[in-house]
Amino acid sequence: MRDGIHPNYREVVFQDMSIDFKFITRSTINTRDTIEFEGKTYPLVKIEVSAESHPFYTGKHKIVDTAGRVDKFRKKFGTVGSKTAATGD
Repeated sequence: MRDGIHPNYREVVFQDMSIDFKFITRSTINTRDTIEFEGKTYPLVKIEVSAESHPFYTGKHKIVDTAGRVDKFRKKFGTVGSKTAATGD
């Protein structure tokens, strides 16, 4: 392999922001943030959903509402045909 053309493949910490779950894996992703994890400093990548918080993997159905999008949709279209009950009504 030629030198200088491949990205830096290193250990990186991914942090699920919804449940504060962290895990280490190897990646070439570029990031400005770092974190102290298990006594070492690693690059940090913040993510919204991981296998620890995703409803498919946890078996818990929850609606992640970003800026009222779910409520706005329900006001516009109602709950007709919805498989989930409206929360907070």
